[in-house]
Amino acid sequence: MNKQLLNLYGLKFNPFAQNVPAAALLATPPIEHFCWRIEHQLGEGGFALTTGDPGSGKSAALRLLAERLGAVRDLSVGLLTRPQANLADFYRELGHLFGVPLSPHNRWNSAKVLREKWLAHIDAAVHRPVLLIDEAQEMNPAVFSELRLLASADLDSRSILTIILAGDQRLLSRLEEPELLPIASRIRSRLRLETHSPRQLQDCLTHLLKAAGNPKLLTPSLLSTLCEHAAGNLRLLMNLANDLLAAACHQERELLDEKLYFEIFALDPKPQKS
Repeated sequence: MNKQLLNLYGLKFNPFAQNVPAAALLATPPIEHFCWRIEHQLGEGGFALTTGDPGSGKSAALRLLAERLGAVRDLSVGLLTRPQANLADFYRELGHLFGVPLSPHNRWNSAKVLREKWLAHIDAAVHRPVLLIDEAQEMNPAVFSELRLLASADLDSRSILTIILAGDQRLLSRLEEPELLPIASRIRSRLRLETHSPRQLQDCLTHLLKAAGNPKLLTPSLLSTLCEHAAGNLRLLMNLANDLLAAACHQERELLDEKLYFEIFALDPKPQKS
């Protein structure tokens, strides 16, 4: 959405887009508590887990956590972007994230260099480096096992990395598999995101509109209608609202109301009988 259209509605940014500023996201009490737990886990390391259905806000929770961790002085935070990668590409990305040259075909040396880097960071800053992994249900079992071994030291009595896994219900199922039980047993903090009530959706939408600079962009009746028809899903809610904003911009409407909603989302009219 271009600047001219944002100005039309007095918006600093599109509140319904995927790339809203992390500072504009609503930190619900469960997310707030999870972030607090992670901040207090930095000195000890280990695994943490956030799960939920698609569209429940897992990635938003990770963005909020990354924003909070970014404010911690001298903390090294990496975001793994290709969880489905094989072992060689996994090492390539770790090397890029933590600024060390690695040879993917020499995993012994690569693991040695990474661990030395992390241990040096711990000695200098006390905190364990952090690795965030979204869509972790896509990870290869071999990568899971390699990550577990990389993150432990002194006969598994010491964690040298804080790892936050995020994924849908498939991740929970995978962690029950025998080969991944060693990962499941090491999870220290959990955030489980459930289907949102209409009231919770409304709180999120109201918060975004206020952060974007126009809390009255949607009429109260439209706000309620959107939240009732979003099936408890944050992503669906934002897609519906974004479609309405685009339509209002195209028609140069000053007001987003229920009338616009029914015009855009009404069922196709039945053919008239001849």
